[in-house]
Amino acid sequence: MTRFSSANRFRFKFSISKSAFLCCLFFIVLLCFVSNHLLLSDNDRRLLRTSRKGWEQRVLSSGSPRSSSGSTVLVTGAAGFIGSHVSAALRNRGDGVVGLDNFNNYYDVSLKHDRRAMLESSGVFIVDGDINDQELLKKLFSIVQFTHVMHLAAQAGVRYAMRNPASYIDSNLSGFVNLLEVCKGAEQQPAIIWASSSSVYGLNSKVPFSETDRTDQPASLYAATKKAGEEIAHSYNHIYGLSITGLRFFTVYGPWGRPDMAYFFFTKDILEGKSIQIFEGGKGGVVARDFTYIDDIVKGCLAALDTAEKSTGSGGKKMGPAQLRVYNLGNTSPVEVGSLVSILERLLKVKARRVAMPMPRNGDVMYTHANISLAEKELGYKPTTDLRSGLEKFVKWYLSYYNQSTVN
Repeated sequence: MTRFSSANRFRFKFSISKSAFLCCLFFIVLLCFVSNHLLLSDNDRRLLRTSRKGWEQRVLSSGSPRSSSGSTVLVTGAAGFIGSHVSAALRNRGDGVVGLDNFNNYYDVSLKHDRRAMLESSGVFIVDGDINDQELLKKLFSIVQFTHVMHLAAQAGVRYAMRNPASYIDSNLSGFVNLLEVCKGAEQQPAIIWASSSSVYGLNSKVPFSETDRTDQPASLYAATKKAGEEIAHSYNHIYGLSITGLRFFTVYGPWGRPDMAYFFFTKDILEGKSIQIFEGGKGGVVARDFTYIDDIVKGCLAALDTAEKSTGSGGKKMGPAQLRVYNLGNTSPVEVGSLVSILERLLKVKARRVAMPMPRNGDVMYTHANISLAEKELGYKPTTDLRSGLEKFVKWYLSYYNQSTVN
């Protein structure tokens, strides 16, 4: 009797324990289900937004060129500085343009939303999505047959890589590969034009920088990801027949620019009466950049697109050799950072509070200078805007956008 009672008590306790376990398991599963449906990730929210009624029609309308000879272009990073200008130029000449941007918070997101509003007023629809979202990219390619991809999305900035290195791998490498995977799988592969960087020249001491110079000494993680991007582009061109053109931009500036760029935050700090740091090299060496105005860069981007040959593959299979190119897009006139500040002082009518500082070890280089002879020869690229003229346009935009006035 005692043994029987003990056994019953054991079975009863086991039954309760089992029931409790199953209840806990049920609630865990339920919690995971609720989390997946209510506590959505940013990517899930984007997918829900993209499933709204009329989304496909907006993409189709935006991607339709105004003439039968027009191109149909997917612009990644379309709400960014260069991306918004290129998208506007393509649309203004009659091409179909569909934008893609993840609106990350690397800098003031409101600036990106204002760029989007500007583009949407001219008929360019920007999809809120990430280049790492392969399903979204495939969806876009199923709606529109893109003739070209202008890949300008990237994690920008040299110094930020020391604080958030993973973002550079995620965007500049994983995102680029993901985009190439979708492009190579298309039945009619698009030609690809993408943003490399002058940063790939790294510690190269030979100037001006030419496309044939060594690029195996990156000075920053950002530069390393761009160099890796060029090697990745080479492999996809070789294996899958993708037509790919890389553009090495040199310090782009102008209206609607990036707040993390020196000319931008110098303007802000000068107007606010804050001191600005002017970096110098060892033994008083000066820091100089080949500042290139945004309109000149846009002309180079469009010229690269217009001269891009068709990809030769289909559905991931290469049918023949394809075009592979790299060009410098710069201004060929390096200017010392101190001279940049002097121009801003005259335009803003405010004396800057300069503080000379030694160049920190943060990935920046002392000097950039583009040899653009190859782009001149093959793209007809010819920059026409000097730094003073370009900064004058930028300052005019800045004062208007931020509702500020100069000191008279």
